[in-house]
Amino acid sequence: MQLWKSNKSRLIRETKTVLVMIRMYCSYHHNSESGVCDDCRELAEYAEKRIEKCPYGYYKPTCANCTTHCYKPDMRSKIRMIMRFSGPRMLFRHPCLAIMHLLDGHREHRDRFVASVEKSY
Repeated sequence: MQLWKSNKSRLIRETKTVLVMIRMYCSYHHNSESGVCDDCRELAEYAEKRIEKCPYGYYKPTCANCTTHCYKPDMRSKIRMIMRFSGPRMLFRHPCLAIMHLLDGHREHRDRFVASVEKSY
């Protein structure tokens, strides 16, 4: 399945990226026997719901670039900590997901800039 072809696939890819990051963090810090500890599983389910219910849909920016923060403050701090740990490691363990995530982040800025310029004319 090519995860960069359709509108819906972008959200699927973003969900997969977040889940991979959570698994990487949990396996390094929590040593859970079942793969992912209960706290990290709860965060993963929460993140999936937030991505699924994002009001921007396909045009959802990456969370770092979003003006509407839909995570509760405690969950937001957890996910930021996980992304700080897992982000640099993603390039080595999951390079395709990491590069696509970086491109998504830059694309959103470009799309918003183009849209604002078009509105001004």
